[in-house]
Amino acid sequence: MRVPLSWLREYVDLPATQTGRDVQAKLISAGLEVETVEQLGADLKGPLVVGQVLTIEELEGFKKPIRFCTVDVGTANGTGEPQEIVCGARNFAVGDKVVVVLPGAVLPGGFAISARKTYGKVSHGMICSSDELGMGDDGTKGIIVLPPEYEPGTDAIELLELVDEVLDIAVTPDRGYCLSLRGVARETAIAYGLPLRDPALLDVPAPNPYGYPVQVSEPLACDRFTARVVTGLRPEARSPIWLQRRLQKAGMRAVSLAVDVTNYVMLELGQPLHAYDRSRLQGAIGVRRAGQGEKLTTLDGVERVLDAEDLVITDERGPIGLAGVMGGADTEIADHGEETATTDVVIEAAHFDAVSVARTARRHKLSSEASRRFERGVDPLAASAAAQRTVDLLVLLAGGTADAGVTEVIAPSAPRTITVPADHPDRVAGVAYGRETVVRRLQEIGCDVYGQDELIVTVPSWRPDLTDPNDLAEEVIRLEGYENLPSTLPKPPAGRGLTARQRLHRRVGRALAGAGYVETPTYPFLGEQVLDQLGLAADDPARRVVKLVNPLSDEEPGLRTTLLPGLLGALRRNDGRGSHDLALFETGLVFRARGEARVAGRLPVDRRPTDEELASLTAALPEQPRHAAVVLTGAREQAGWWGKGHPETWADAVEAARVVAREAGTPLTVRKGQYGPWHPGRCAELVVTAGGTERVVGHAGELHPGVLKTLGLPARTSAMELDLDALEEASAGLPRAPRISTFPVATQDVALVVDASVPHAGVEAALREGAGELLESIRLFDVYENAEQLGEGQKSLAYALRFRAPDRTLTVEEATAARDAAVAVAAERTGAVLRGA
Repeated sequence: MRVPLSWLREYVDLPATQTGRDVQAKLISAGLEVETVEQLGADLKGPLVVGQVLTIEELEGFKKPIRFCTVDVGTANGTGEPQEIVCGARNFAVGDKVVVVLPGAVLPGGFAISARKTYGKVSHGMICSSDELGMGDDGTKGIIVLPPEYEPGTDAIELLELVDEVLDIAVTPDRGYCLSLRGVARETAIAYGLPLRDPALLDVPAPNPYGYPVQVSEPLACDRFTARVVTGLRPEARSPIWLQRRLQKAGMRAVSLAVDVTNYVMLELGQPLHAYDRSRLQGAIGVRRAGQGEKLTTLDGVERVLDAEDLVITDERGPIGLAGVMGGADTEIADHGEETATTDVVIEAAHFDAVSVARTARRHKLSSEASRRFERGVDPLAASAAAQRTVDLLVLLAGGTADAGVTEVIAPSAPRTITVPADHPDRVAGVAYGRETVVRRLQEIGCDVYGQDELIVTVPSWRPDLTDPNDLAEEVIRLEGYENLPSTLPKPPAGRGLTARQRLHRRVGRALAGAGYVETPTYPFLGEQVLDQLGLAADDPARRVVKLVNPLSDEEPGLRTTLLPGLLGALRRNDGRGSHDLALFETGLVFRARGEARVAGRLPVDRRPTDEELASLTAALPEQPRHAAVVLTGAREQAGWWGKGHPETWADAVEAARVVAREAGTPLTVRKGQYGPWHPGRCAELVVTAGGTERVVGHAGELHPGVLKTLGLPARTSAMELDLDALEEASAGLPRAPRISTFPVATQDVALVVDASVPHAGVEAALREGAGELLESIRLFDVYENAEQLGEGQKSLAYALRFRAPDRTLTVEEATAARDAAVAVAAERTGAVLRGA
């Protein structure tokens, strides 16, 4: 909403020293988003005057038409002689009144004017267009032609109101009343503590049966309809300069007098209006729902097929306008330049349902100034005042006659009341405002307030956003000043911090980020075709997809059952854009359908749902375990002066699983596996043990070449995904910090020869069990395969075992005994033999 400061001063007596910047600061403090203050004419310098064209000489021999004019500018040039000016425009004639800028003046943009020779003549100034004066688009091209009543030499800067300040306010949806000068003036008056001259306080005649006939068939969608008639408008009447300039400053273009007046009143009072050419109306005006498939050509010249939910204005022929959105072309006001110019008009000032107007505007992709206001809420009691204001202006400016008939169709309604404790704003803000301040602030915004400890507040008709006590508290707080609220740190009660699940989620995210992965949140939607691309079996649980009734995209109608599709899609996009070394991770929910499809019921909004209703809703929801997943491609460590670096491998994906398991405090067993998108020879199965029962919680390794080719991913891409909730269930709680012994460590190395099919994890588990409590850590540091030395189908695994006691220094004999015990268990479990034995 663009608000000229000069117009705003008509309703609020602002101190003369207050600039647009000062008003901006006040309104921002009151909660309005004043984005900019435009300085109109800030660099404009006169003389700029009204001139009358005396003679026009057409100059020949140039590529474009050029005219040499003499213009009467009165005594503004100091001599009283006609001013000689060269001009290329052709939309004026001898006798016309124009705007002339004389030598010594400066136009917007720092354009200095001086006498100069051009086209063989000396031009002493310019005849100006609206663009040259910074007036914006006035709908015409060429020179400004003024009405004939202005005398030559009149100051055009004052006449055209070229110097002004315009506040550009971004009106939020809850403050629709500020889409008018009336609303902004009310906020300004409150901010400055000044009285408001309400432009809606007009003497309006009572409705009578002699007005234009109106029939409203949808009183819930149109609860108020006012119709007034003005006859005898002068066909040649045009909008005066002051009205055109106010429309231009507010961002609207002057069209014709009747249309300009309705737009002016809309900007002034916030009530959208429509003017019909009475001669083009046939019968009574009606308001009803459209018939499915009915057609209407709107004012923009587009024929629109109507929906049964559209609210339309009709006459005997059918629809003549989309209610609250745009009028129809059949009853359009004819301009003064047309042969059959409009002389009699019917003024419509109605109040339409906000939801109905919003849906119609979106359905037809037809947003208008009227629909923007109705969507945000229009004062229903302003309709009759807006109609009266329109009638008064048409009578004043076009010589019309107001018809005695007044039509008002009103659906009965009662004002809204809210009961609120007088100290409710105090408790919300944490500030002791007191009852007097609360009552005063509510009265300032237009509320009627009664009561002592319990206030009964009647909400003003122009504030449909005020519906509950918290809305009233917000009004008090914003008018008292958000900047005056004390900064108080909250004091959370004990025992209400993060849950164990939330803490694990955060620890896992920090750990993976510390390991070099980049968190990549993705959309939780997928198409079932991606499950085929991942090579999942037909009976895989991940194929139990929950489908959305109203998905964002028809290509992805289901909720994800695995994190991999989103992560792999992100990896593919980044790789395609030149980032080839990637390590991405995500932690988030996946969704698994339950056995039987169930429809969730709607919970009540007028009370707290019962436990049974909440349980029924929960039972209808899908299972939502939290997963963690990573994907890798390219270099895991970059080459540089520090070394050659190395590419990512399946082992990095496995290590990511171990990082997550360590944060959960859960022992993780890694063994050979085979599942869906992973390479059958490079896939690890991730297993935890809880209550003596093993449970597979995920997989890690290199992805299958066929999957990589289908999805367009780089070769040798690896991935890991596991169930975080299952890890948490298997854990013994928070991971405990290890006990640190001050005694020295004893290291023993052992190389075991085993069958090539024996996994390292099995050998390590046997060594760990046999070594006992003295074992601090075990590390595989070498894998050796040589058929000549070890035998066919054999491999050597070399381990470094670190032993340490918490209370003493170990002897060589103790460390050796522990090592031998570990080897013995490994030999028994896996058939391992000491290398060289």
